[in-house]
Amino acid sequence: MGVTDVTTEPGAPWLIVGLGNPGPEYAMNRHNVGFMVADLLAGRIGGKFKRAGKAQAQVIEGRIGPPGPLNRRVILAKPMSYMNLSGGPVTGLRDFYKVPTANIVAIHDELDIDHGVLRLKLGGGDNGHNGLKSMTKAMGPEYHRVRFGIGRPPGRMQVADFVLKDFSSAERKELDYFVDRAADAVEALVIEGLERAQSTYNS
Repeated sequence: MGVTDVTTEPGAPWLIVGLGNPGPEYAMNRHNVGFMVADLLAGRIGGKFKRAGKAQAQVIEGRIGPPGPLNRRVILAKPMSYMNLSGGPVTGLRDFYKVPTANIVAIHDELDIDHGVLRLKLGGGDNGHNGLKSMTKAMGPEYHRVRFGIGRPPGRMQVADFVLKDFSSAERKELDYFVDRAADAVEALVIEGLERAQSTYNS
C-alpha cells in the first residue's frame, strides 16, 4: 500500500508522539521541541504523563475535540529512549493500543524549514532525522508528521551540535507562540484530517 492509499480509521485511537531526548539537560534543546508540544497538549487534555507498562515511554490517555463524532480518543506519548531509539517504544505503544500506523502523529524538529514554520505531511523520508529514521525502520514511513522548523545551523556549526543546543534567546521570545500553534496543528490534524489542517497550518 502506498502513502497516497493510506486512510485513517475514524473509530480507532490516535497515537500522538512528541520526539525528544529524556533528561533535564536536553529539555530546552531544539531537538526536544516535540516534547515541548507534547507537554502543552498534556496540559490541554488535563492529564499527567506516566510510565506505560513495559514500553519505554511516558503516556497520557485522553480525548481531543468537541463532543460528538469529531471527538477522538488519543494516546499522547513521549519515548523515554534516546531519540535514535524512538521506533521501539512507538511500535510497542502502537501494538498495545491497537493503533493503525496512519493514526500515528510524530511531532519533531525539522532543519530544512525556517524557525517556527510548520509543515504537516503523511509519509516520506526521514531527512536525516534520527527519531524518524528509527520509527520508519520499525514500522514503515506511512505515519503523519508535524514538522516544526528550527532552521539550519549558522556558519560551520555541525548539525549534531546545533540540534542539541538550546533555542537562542531571540528564538525563545516567540517559542511559546510557535509551540502553541504546533499543538493547535496536531489537534486540527486529528479532528479535521490532514488536508484541512495543511490548508490552515502549512504557512
